[in-house]
Amino acid sequence: MDLTRVGLRLRELREARGLTLSELARRSSIGKGTLSELESGRRNPTLETLYAVTTAIKVPLSAALRDLSSPARISGDAVDAVLIERFEAEGSVAETYRVRIRAGTRQESAPHATGTSEHIIVLAGTARVGALDAPALIGPGMHGSWAADAAHLYEAPSGDVEALLVVRYPQ
Repeated sequence: MDLTRVGLRLRELREARGLTLSELARRSSIGKGTLSELESGRRNPTLETLYAVTTAIKVPLSAALRDLSSPARISGDAVDAVLIERFEAEGSVAETYRVRIRAGTRQESAPHATGTSEHIIVLAGTARVGALDAPALIGPGMHGSWAADAAHLYEAPSGDVEALLVVRYPQ
């Protein structure tokens, strides 16, 4: 991933909303120094960090990943994701990711913007996904959906999971 381009994009998004680094740090619960290093391209963002920042700025994750020369790949504690497509329609943005949830890992995601939903199709493996209080076990060929404006999780209890993930944000 081109760290400089992602950092510049984060700065553009922050400034377009009239936010200072201090205000973004407060909203995202990420340190001001870390945000500064991200914006300058000196620090590699994780999936969790990018979601925290873009959620605080109130934009889809793909807004920070647009216009990269190669497919945008981002990793977190449990999930590796490749942005395949960003589709804008009247009133919404939909992102499609090819994801891998690594065996024996669990990632809890903070709520996204109000009205955001996620939809997964499992290609291989068995995933535990969805709302923290009621996750679903989804195997190969199965699909699931959940409200992503509440805390939710991705887990691979036994073996890697390969899946397609669609995240739909209202605009």
